[in-house]
Amino acid sequence: MQKVIGSSPIEPTSSERAPFFFDFEYMEQIKIKFPDGTEKEFEKGITAFTIANKISSRLADDALVAKVNGKIVDLSTSINNDADMQILTFENPDGKETYWHSTSHLMAHAVQSLYPEAKFGVGPAIDTGFYYDIDINKTLSEEDLVKIENRMLDISKQKNPFVRTELSKSEAINFFEKKGDNYKLEILSKLDENAETISIYDEGEFTDLCTGPHIPDTSKIKYIKLLSVSGSYWRGDENNKQLQRIYGVSFPKKKMLDDYIVALEEAKRRDHRKLGKELELFHLTPKVGSGLPIWLPKGTILRETLEKFLKEEQTKRDYLPVVTPHIGNINLYKTSGHYPFYKDSQFPTMKFENDNEEYLLKPMNCPHHFQIYLAKPRSYRDLPLRLAEFGTVYRYEQSGELNGLTRVRGFAVDDSHIFVRGDQLKDEVCNVIDLIKVVFTTMGFKEFTTQLSFRDNNVEKYGGDLALWDKAQVEIKEAADLMNLDYHIEEGEAAFYGPKIDFMVKDTLGRKWQLGTVQIDYVMPERFNLEYVGSDGQKHRPVVIHRAPFGSLERFIGILIEHFAGYFPTWLAPVQAVVIPVSQNYFDYAKLVCNKLKSNNVRVEVDERSEKIGYKIREWENQKVPYMLIVGEKEKESNSISLRQHKVGDKGIMSLKDFSQKILDEIINKTNHN
Repeated sequence: MQKVIGSSPIEPTSSERAPFFFDFEYMEQIKIKFPDGTEKEFEKGITAFTIANKISSRLADDALVAKVNGKIVDLSTSINNDADMQILTFENPDGKETYWHSTSHLMAHAVQSLYPEAKFGVGPAIDTGFYYDIDINKTLSEEDLVKIENRMLDISKQKNPFVRTELSKSEAINFFEKKGDNYKLEILSKLDENAETISIYDEGEFTDLCTGPHIPDTSKIKYIKLLSVSGSYWRGDENNKQLQRIYGVSFPKKKMLDDYIVALEEAKRRDHRKLGKELELFHLTPKVGSGLPIWLPKGTILRETLEKFLKEEQTKRDYLPVVTPHIGNINLYKTSGHYPFYKDSQFPTMKFENDNEEYLLKPMNCPHHFQIYLAKPRSYRDLPLRLAEFGTVYRYEQSGELNGLTRVRGFAVDDSHIFVRGDQLKDEVCNVIDLIKVVFTTMGFKEFTTQLSFRDNNVEKYGGDLALWDKAQVEIKEAADLMNLDYHIEEGEAAFYGPKIDFMVKDTLGRKWQLGTVQIDYVMPERFNLEYVGSDGQKHRPVVIHRAPFGSLERFIGILIEHFAGYFPTWLAPVQAVVIPVSQNYFDYAKLVCNKLKSNNVRVEVDERSEKIGYKIREWENQKVPYMLIVGEKEKESNSISLRQHKVGDKGIMSLKDFSQKILDEIINKTNHN
C-alpha cells in the first residue's frame, strides 16, 4: 500500500526529514506551458500547488486542482516531466465539479459522525451541486439535514487534508470488509485493477473509495446548503434496496450561496410541474400510468403550435413527412441493435397466443424510417432524402428518475433521418445546424454551445469503417467552423454508429440544457442493407444523418415553460388575448371584438363571468395571458379597446384595427417578449 497526496508519496514531517543539501551546480529543470502560451522552467518534482504559489499567493489561495496534460489532478501532485498545465479555481467547471465532489465526501463524513451505522453508496458531483446515496436506519427529515449541514461546517473548520492512498484490489476489499460496507465491496467486485488504479481518500476520520481528484483540504468548503432528500434505488434498480439520496450545494463565498438560493427560489416559481397544473397544460395521474402525461386543451394548442412551426421550417428545406406505427416487430429492433442491448430501458415485449410474431413498443423511430427508404429502389438522384415525423417512442424509465415532462416513459421526438451520399454530408450537416439555430433563436435561447463528440482509440466500442469515421469527423468539424459554432471536442463521447454534435442551451436562469442533436451514422446502413445506385451504375451505401432540434417534445415544452415562466410569446400562448366586458351590457360588443380577432386566427376568449372587473384582471394575469382587452361604453362608441399587457399593465385605449394589426404582427413575426 502506498500513501500519496495526489500521485506522490506523502512528504515526511519536519521531525522525520533528513538533512537536505542543495546541489548548486545542477537541479534538473522541466518546462511548464500555461494556457496563455507562456512557458516557465521549474525544478523537477515540483507540485502543482507550489507552481500556483510562485505565480501568485492569491492564485494559490483560490486553487482547487490542476489540469496537467489534459488530466485533472490533486494540487499536491508532483510534476516530473515537461507538461501543459492549468491551475483550476471554482470559476472553472472542472474546479467547481471537484469542489462539489469533495463536499459530498465532507457530507458523508458528517453523516458518519452523526449516524455511525450509515453505509455509503455513491456520491458524485452533478451539474447543480452534489449528492450522496446513504443507507441509514432512520428517515431523514428537514431538521436532520440542518443538523448534518452544521456538522459539515464544524468539520470543514478542522482543515482536514484529502489524502489519497493507492492500493491493490485485495487490500481495498479487506479494508471495506472490516468496515462492513457492502456497497463499496460491490463496486470493487466490478473493478479491474489491471485496467485502472484503485484508490481511497482519507479526510479526517472518514475514508471513501474514490478515484479523485479532490481539493487540498476541507477549509476550502465554507458555505453549504443541503437542499433535499429523496429515495433512490441502489444502482437505479428497483429490485435493490432503496437508499436515501441527500442533495446539496456549496460555495467558497457567501454571495455565491445567497445568489444560488435566490435563483433556486425563482426556479421553484418556474417549476414546469407547478405551472403546468396552474395553467392547465398537462395532467399526470397514476390512473393512466407514471411518466405518461395527458395533454389538456391548452397544452395541446401549445404542442401543436410548436409542431406547426417546425413542420413549416422543414417544408422550406424539402423534408418529406412520414408517419410510423407505435409498435414494431421485435426483429426490427434486433437488426438495429436496440434489442436486447437496451432491454432494461424498454417495455416488455408483446406476444399473443397462436401467433409466432413478437412485438415491442417503439423505442426509436429510425428502424421504421429505414423501412421507408427500403420501400423502393433508390438512385443517387434521389439523395438527399429527408424523412421527418413527430414519432412517439417509449422507454421504461425507473420510477425514481421520472420528473414531470422532462423525464417520461412516452414522448414524441421531432425525428428526421436524412439519407445522403458521402459528397453531400458536410453541406447537409450545415443545413441541419442552420435549422437548429433558427429553432433556438425563435424560442429565445440567446446562448448555446456545442460539443463535437468524436470516437477515441478504443475501436471495439464503435462500428463501421474507421476511415469513414475519420472523414466524417473532419467534415463535422468543418461544418461547425463554417457555421461559426462555439464548440469543444470530446473524444470517446460519440455514438457507437458515428460522431455527433450536441447542442447545449442556456435558459433565463443560466441553467444549461442539452437539446438539439445531429448524429452521423455509418452502421445502420450496413445493418439494414441500405443502398442506392450511383452515377457509375454500381450500388453504394448512403450515410444517414439523425437529427432532432427539439429532441423530446415533452422535455422541450417542460424547459420552455420554465424558460418563459409560463408567460409564452404571443405566437405560442394557448390563449393570446381575453376580452373582458365591464358589465353584461357590453357582452355583445365583447363578442364582436372576439369574433373579429378570431377571423384572423387569433386565439381569444370572452370572460362573461359575473365577477368584479378587478378580480377578473388578477385571475387572467395569473393565467399569464399576453393581452387583456377591457371594453365598456367608451370603447364601444369608438370601436376600440382598453389594452392591458401581462407584466406591464395598462397600455391605454387603442383602436380595434390597430390592436388587430399589432397582435397579428407579433404572431407572424414570432416576436419574443421575454
